[in-house]
Amino acid sequence: MTKEQKFGHLAMLGASVMWGLMAPISKAAMNSDAVSAMLVADVRIFGAAILFWIFSLFTKGEKVAHKSDYVRFFFAGLFAIILNQCVYVTGVSMTSPVDASIITTTLPIVTMIFAAIFIKEPITGRKAGGVLLGACGALLLVFGNRLLPGAAPAAAAGHSSSLTGDLLCFLAQCSYAVYLVIFRDLIKRYSAVTLMKWMFTFASVIMIPVSARSLALTGWSSISLTEYAELAYVLVFGTFLCYLIVPVGQKFLRPTLVAMYNYVQPVVATIAAIIWGMDTFNILKVVAVVFIFSGVLLVNRSKARHPEDEARRVVQADLQSPS
Repeated sequence: MTKEQKFGHLAMLGASVMWGLMAPISKAAMNSDAVSAMLVADVRIFGAAILFWIFSLFTKGEKVAHKSDYVRFFFAGLFAIILNQCVYVTGVSMTSPVDASIITTTLPIVTMIFAAIFIKEPITGRKAGGVLLGACGALLLVFGNRLLPGAAPAAAAGHSSSLTGDLLCFLAQCSYAVYLVIFRDLIKRYSAVTLMKWMFTFASVIMIPVSARSLALTGWSSISLTEYAELAYVLVFGTFLCYLIVPVGQKFLRPTLVAMYNYVQPVVATIAAIIWGMDTFNILKVVAVVFIFSGVLLVNRSKARHPEDEARRVVQADLQSPS
């Protein structure tokens, strides 16, 4: 493993931890009548755009090489931010939390398929096995409590499933998979600050007509200090810092491996829920964590034959040849 790949893994692990903690924190904020799911999405998108522009003032300026890249920034923001965040939040509001959690496990699978189609990344047995193992671990975390004796039935959750909501959640996973695969060269070409500054800017432009009325009608004075603190975590840690370091992982790791870190988020959320007294510890959770991290390890060790990786391998072989 190269030094760059180690940085990539650390970046994705750090982002996964912050995203995992964001799940219970944002849920706590949305328990208030004053904080809606759309408000959380607005805070993330508009707030992150402002923070990235401010942060860019203190970093070395980077020029956009081609005017056509602005168009690509627009579509990257559309797929990675608008269609991912907003569509997912809408889907979650329409369907059950269990359904939404299950559907998020499709991201590595969809990414693996898209990567095979668009950038010819091979689907090896080890990679497919790792994705499947991680999915089993994630599903075990979702359903684990219901498999134990005396567990409450699924209906006790008080939320019903919705085909429309499920489809929206799945569309959100597909949109992010498209971003990981189709815009891989854009991610590698620009710094995280430049990339996210423009992606969130274009995402904000798209959101203005959608959110203007709801933002104007928001009762800001009815939001408590605790809820403001929770929204601040969602913005600063769950969005700004995550999107600042995730491109590091995307730059040095393959799309399927990046997507595999999606399985780490429910692990972090579960650990946080246990510590905060929102969940209980049991052996099934230990098994689930072992499955997830074993799956990440398998995908990491699978052979990569992306053109860039193959070129690097050939160069290294030439340097090591006796001639």
